[in-house]
Amino acid sequence: MTRAGILGIGSYVGEHVVTNKDFEKRIDTSDEWIRTRTGIEERRFAPDNVDTSDMAYEASVKALKSAGVSAEEIDLILVATVTPDMPFPTVSTLVQQRLGAKKAAAMDISAACAGFIYGLATGQQFIENGGYKHVLVIGVEKLSKITDMTDRNTAVLFGDGAGAAVMGAVSEDRGILAYELGADGEGAMHINQKGEYIQMNGREVFKFAVRQMGESALSVLEKAGLSKEDVDFLIPHQANIRIMEASRERLELPVEKMSTTVKKYGNTSSASIPMAMVDELNDGKIKDGDLLVLVGFGAGLVWGSLALRWGR
Repeated sequence: MTRAGILGIGSYVGEHVVTNKDFEKRIDTSDEWIRTRTGIEERRFAPDNVDTSDMAYEASVKALKSAGVSAEEIDLILVATVTPDMPFPTVSTLVQQRLGAKKAAAMDISAACAGFIYGLATGQQFIENGGYKHVLVIGVEKLSKITDMTDRNTAVLFGDGAGAAVMGAVSEDRGILAYELGADGEGAMHINQKGEYIQMNGREVFKFAVRQMGESALSVLEKAGLSKEDVDFLIPHQANIRIMEASRERLELPVEKMSTTVKKYGNTSSASIPMAMVDELNDGKIKDGDLLVLVGFGAGLVWGSLALRWGR
């Protein structure tokens, strides 16, 4: 059986660094308050003239180079985002044109902060059933354009960025071992964008995420026939350090085995997991053969987890 995995990965980070101290000048908040409750120290915003598709393109170019795959070899482009350039055409088609990936089909996925995991799980199906050879999966958000910068409850949380992964066939002892996707529409309105900006019931989202992230991480290991003792590194959605710590504790992992890029990027929704993966790879924290657990949650309410044996 063909096993789908990640051949290469790349990211784009917003160019403007916005610190907690910067927010102290704008709204009624403090660096200590933000750090204590979220773990965020700074976040990145893209310039006004850089939109979602631009960030997705930059991350994709790096991912293709990392994979050693040309744009012409991509069969499908999946873009996970809730902040497209415009309602339509899709970000994926804009990226397809700019990359010159002329034979690629293209579609966007709206699964909020779990979007990248939904994208990987979708790409896996096309590769393992023999339909496509190479799938480009992108998680990208320009959340600064839908964040009310005067709202102290949400303004400090979000950032901009993109992460992209080229998927293809890997060795049978590498790649995606199992995934879990889920949704609970009963909590749909706890995070929404009914008007211009993100609205969030932080208390309810926190309770949901603390429970669901840990449960989903354990569930995907069980599906893969593995245990928490087998995990080498945890890459949770980078939303809130307290939620992330709850997941790490459920897996009984030491602190150094969990990615914590939230402190410098904030919550970048569907981009947070691939952006974190790039950073940890560059820092040498992810090695060939490592068992990774990716887990995320987001508006919907949705969640997803994935057990991945890193390498080709």
